[in-house]
Amino acid sequence: MSDFIMNSFVADPNLIASIDRAVMDRDGSALGADEIRFRCVAPGHPDRHPSARWNRKKGVWVCDTCGTGGGAIELADLLGIDRPAGPGGRGDVHPPKITCNRATAPTGCTLAQFAEAKKLPVDLLKALGWSDVIYQGIPAVRIPYRMRDGRESSAVRFRLQMEKSKPDMRFVWRKGSKPHLYGLDQIDGYHKSHVLAFEGESDTVTGLSHGLQVLGLPGAGNWKDARDAEHLEKFERIYVVIEPDAGGEAVKKWVANSSIRDRVSFISLAPYKDISEAHVAGADVGALLAEAIEQAVPWAEQAADEADQIRDEAWALAEHLLLDRRLLDLAVTTVKKRGVVGMDRNIALYYLIFTSRVLDRPISAAIKGPSSAGKSYAVDEVLRLMPTSAYLTMTGMSEKALIYTEESLVHRHLLIYEATGLSSDFGSYLIRTLLSEGKLVYSSVEKTPDGLRPKTMVREGPTGFITTTTSASLHPENETRMLSIPVADDRDQTQAIFRALADPQDVEIDYEPWHAVQTWIDHAEHRVVIPFAKALAEEVPPLAVRQRRDFGQVLAFIRTHAILYQAQRQKDAEGRIIATLEDYEAVRGLIHDLMSAGIGATVPATVRETVGAVTDLAKVHDGPQSITDIAKHLKLDKSAALRRVRVAIADGYLVNQEEKRGRPAKIVIGDPLPEDIDILPAREKLEDGCRVAGDFGGIDHPSPPPGDNPEGEASGGFEPKIHDGVGVW
Repeated sequence: MSDFIMNSFVADPNLIASIDRAVMDRDGSALGADEIRFRCVAPGHPDRHPSARWNRKKGVWVCDTCGTGGGAIELADLLGIDRPAGPGGRGDVHPPKITCNRATAPTGCTLAQFAEAKKLPVDLLKALGWSDVIYQGIPAVRIPYRMRDGRESSAVRFRLQMEKSKPDMRFVWRKGSKPHLYGLDQIDGYHKSHVLAFEGESDTVTGLSHGLQVLGLPGAGNWKDARDAEHLEKFERIYVVIEPDAGGEAVKKWVANSSIRDRVSFISLAPYKDISEAHVAGADVGALLAEAIEQAVPWAEQAADEADQIRDEAWALAEHLLLDRRLLDLAVTTVKKRGVVGMDRNIALYYLIFTSRVLDRPISAAIKGPSSAGKSYAVDEVLRLMPTSAYLTMTGMSEKALIYTEESLVHRHLLIYEATGLSSDFGSYLIRTLLSEGKLVYSSVEKTPDGLRPKTMVREGPTGFITTTTSASLHPENETRMLSIPVADDRDQTQAIFRALADPQDVEIDYEPWHAVQTWIDHAEHRVVIPFAKALAEEVPPLAVRQRRDFGQVLAFIRTHAILYQAQRQKDAEGRIIATLEDYEAVRGLIHDLMSAGIGATVPATVRETVGAVTDLAKVHDGPQSITDIAKHLKLDKSAALRRVRVAIADGYLVNQEEKRGRPAKIVIGDPLPEDIDILPAREKLEDGCRVAGDFGGIDHPSPPPGDNPEGEASGGFEPKIHDGVGVW
């Protein structure tokens, strides 16, 4: 009843009374003085429970399950009630008027009209369960979907008119329908060699009329891998018909992300749009399909061709960046033009983290800092350098949003602004699972005609995760899976922001080449070998269990840096990128203190400064110190000082002696500050562990990138200079 509104009409009281008695005999029960609920009488609807409503005052009825409905005349016919001529008979009772919230209402459609238009046998359609019904006052064709055992599923589609219009009003799904592959009741009789996948029910029935092994896709964009792929397991080859429209492109998109893709070949029925058009035109469908299958293009082949084309187009736009030794530094400089100041290292880290999406296990991060510190702004400006396919942003999400989202999570970063957007422990658990396992597998139940049945939903990754937070720490299980990146809160940073705001730079930036960089990387090489990995493992002191994860992040950063600079790197005999010590040195300059701080081997400068402030204050005033006094000593606002104190308390270097919540803090010195330990070794200690030419034969030597190249220096052997934590060549 949502699409159409029926107006009341006058019918014969005797007819109304006859309908009352008939619907009461069908497990009827009164919903009020003028309405009765009863078991639906729509053809092909095996209703076991009362789901239809008869409004005797308005003379209309509707089924809440299948959506069928109409007036008293139609219901009387379905119930087999004899109607007298004269008042209440077909001759002088006007059917209900239908108004529509669209420009025009559907014109209606019958099974005979459909069969004639598509040149299909009516008996075949009836054998498949198709039937004539009255859908909300107009004739319609009811198209049931069946499961493999032949039973009707929850999915029912109605055809309301033959001709396509604007807007398209040919089809409507019954309320509560869950579309799936059409023709599942046929496939157990098919040979395993192949199956043809068409778009929609009409093409599927046309294929069946020609004796083909066919299945129907319920709309080009309705494929669900977790639901549909299992039904195609037995087929060695799956021929998917690509129509020359937007639907065909949508089909290619879901195939690329599907588990069946390696068995898929695409076929075209040109010059015809689809098999129905060819059939109606009188074409030799068998010969047409035989030729199309002969010329079928495997998904892998087409994907490779398209990837080559995309990569070539991206290279043309981004070559000058990809061959520039200062690529990462240029990214930092570009973002700074947008008014992001004092965050050079953070910008470089964010850019590398987003680039790491192409890895089997992308890097994740928690960006920490006080409110108004510019956490989100800096991330947003780095995102401008990325194509939208690289990330998915949310300000918050419900606990099961990741399970039910239709957005792809494959090789993307999920960005949630403010960790409070993770509204529940279950939501945090899903994030952890996604990061650790590379996918989500969630088991639930769904309502079916046979009652509740188990259902498993899978959301494929791998996915990276980035969040911003004002908290000193996150859930401990989440914390160990992410790199903690602090945002400066000192007065110098605040003053720098003031200057940037006072002197805004009106700079137009062409982001297209930067997007092209990432698009080229998406379709370039992602495999990386690190010749010095074993030497690095030997040099890193094993101080904490958490390092088992942290060491993996170090290697991930090295791989990402090598992938970013792969146009300037050598390849081994298998075509893998060979990471260099230059990649390591650039990464070390960005993360060494963050890694050390993560396991307590290094105390962040802000924590040392805060503990030092409490020590200095205690020399003047013995005893506990207040947050206000600490803030004044540090020349910070109170909220920034409080956050620093909380970090120091969490690390054990300060103690709050006030045990009652809501009372002013009483801060005293806790554990003594340890000496800093450098977790990541200097480059020199790894020199002997990097024997590229000796360990990997058949190396490709790229042409030297443009720019100064000292005489005699080998390709790819560039010496970096570390400036503000960023590797600059």
